Amino acid sequence: MGQQSNTYDAIVIGSGISGGWAAKELCEQGLKTLVLERGRDIEHLTDYPTAQMHPWEFAHRGEMPRKFLEENPLISKAAGFGEDTAHFFIEDKDHPYIQDKPFDWIRGYQVGGRSLIWGRACQRWSEYEFTSPERFGYGMAWPVGYEDIAPWYSHVEKFIGVCGNADGIASMPDGEFLPPFELNCVERDLQQKIKKHYGNRYMVQGRWAQLTEPTDIHLQQGRGACQSRNLCMRGCPYGAYFSSVTSTLPWAKKTGNLTIRPFSVVHSILYDETTGKARGVKVIDAVSREEMEFEARVIFVNASALNTNLILLNSRSPRFPNGLGNDNGLLGKYIGFHIYRGWVGAEMEGYEDSYYYGRKPSEPILANYRNLKSQDTDYVGGFTTFMGAYRSRASQSDLSEEIGAAYKEALSEPGPWRVYMYMQGETIMKETNRVSLSPDQTDQWGIPLLVTSVSYDENDDKMVADFLQQSVEMLEVAGCKNIEAYDSKQAPGLDIHEMGGVRMGRDPARSLLNEWNQLHLCKNVFVTDGACMTSTGNQSPSILYMALTARAANYAASEWKKGNL
Repeated sequence: MGQQSNTYDAIVIGSGISGGWAAKELCEQGLKTLVLERGRDIEHLTDYPTAQMHPWEFAHRGEMPRKFLEENPLISKAAGFGEDTAHFFIEDKDHPYIQDKPFDWIRGYQVGGRSLIWGRACQRWSEYEFTSPERFGYGMAWPVGYEDIAPWYSHVEKFIGVCGNADGIASMPDGEFLPPFELNCVERDLQQKIKKHYGNRYMVQGRWAQLTEPTDIHLQQGRGACQSRNLCMRGCPYGAYFSSVTSTLPWAKKTGNLTIRPFSVVHSILYDETTGKARGVKVIDAVSREEMEFEARVIFVNASALNTNLILLNSRSPRFPNGLGNDNGLLGKYIGFHIYRGWVGAEMEGYEDSYYYGRKPSEPILANYRNLKSQDTDYVGGFTTFMGAYRSRASQSDLSEEIGAAYKEALSEPGPWRVYMYMQGETIMKETNRVSLSPDQTDQWGIPLLVTSVSYDENDDKMVADFLQQSVEMLEVAGCKNIEAYDSKQAPGLDIHEMGGVRMGRDPARSLLNEWNQLHLCKNVFVTDGACMTSTGNQSPSILYMALTARAANYAASEWKKGNL
């Protein structure tokens, strides 16, 4: 695929959600582009071994053997991980790191990265999120605002396909939506009762990267409609959810400008002292262990937030002895994440004559209602609430026997309705939340191990407590029974929304990247994955990464054509 030379117009490090978008935009603009992926190659359809398997066809019925769980206490905690999806996650031993404080770093090394196993939630950030850190004094200003990113949100949404509804909510702006999945009867009841009681709390259909009704651009990508199987993380044979493998990378390939090189572990970015620019990338072949260099005038770093930090910290030179572009010493600092600790569940009586179609791979969202125009709590930041209703199986405790025809028949009937809510909360990006390189321990490639030192704070605890209190109250208002609320106390990182370390900003003394995601001090290097984030917001971040990437890649291509890079 593509040319065989070691010199290209552009290099993209990483093939996941943002890397795929960088490749698509750069290739469309005519740049011969090399995508470096440390993991194996993945082809749509060919490499989805479990996509059509029935539960009884798995050796352990979807569970992992005890020996595997004992050897992989980290990855086995990840959302969506199981016997049917294990092939898209790395095992704990494959890339060790050092936890100065408990931090669960979930990774997927293959072409497509974690775009194969992401949750697919696609809410736009609101202007509140771009401005709140500065307005309320817990962070610094973004160098861009909602109006700068809105056209790029639209650009991305139209191409990937996002279902949702135009709800007119200021804290969760509308986008370019396909028809949404419908709320079931209990969800509609919850929506109405919450709105009636509070007036300003909006439970709506979620915005998800699922093709409910594909348009022409999706059909051109070879993708089809969602079948409501909710088996997305196995790899979708219909291409109904967005991933790099089904969408952006094949689109880039059609231009004739793309080269993908799997099994390419990036060691560092090479800096040219004479030109004051990066000249290329040093790579270690994961199979042969051979070291090699690839050169380009434009470099996009999209290795996923923490690996992007690792690569830049390891990119040392006489000019940048502490990492590429790191004169201010802030590289690797101000790491953020999302809080997923709060969970609430309850029963809803009635509606036992109603059910729903299929296993929709989406859920409703209750838009953030905290600290919008003003600070109305004793903490800063806000939270998105994911929620929904479903019918469980009949309770085994209601059955006199757990064997035989009567038991089998009882299990085939749905049980009572249950309701759930869980939070996705904003965290404060602090200098003390950081990653760094081990001074004396390396991985199998000879690259320093990453050290994570990231923790919760009092603000996080207050937000979790408020979420639990408010959510219990809302379910009481809705008439739910047997409400249970708990704080999981899970370690940071298990949210899989790690961000920061190479943050954007106007002031080079306080940030690493400018408004175009360029390193202030090395203009031909761009960072557009989660590492670039100035604050975490409360919406799901992946579509913002895609929008920032598309924007930066088009800017980079323009500058490249002008000879400025």
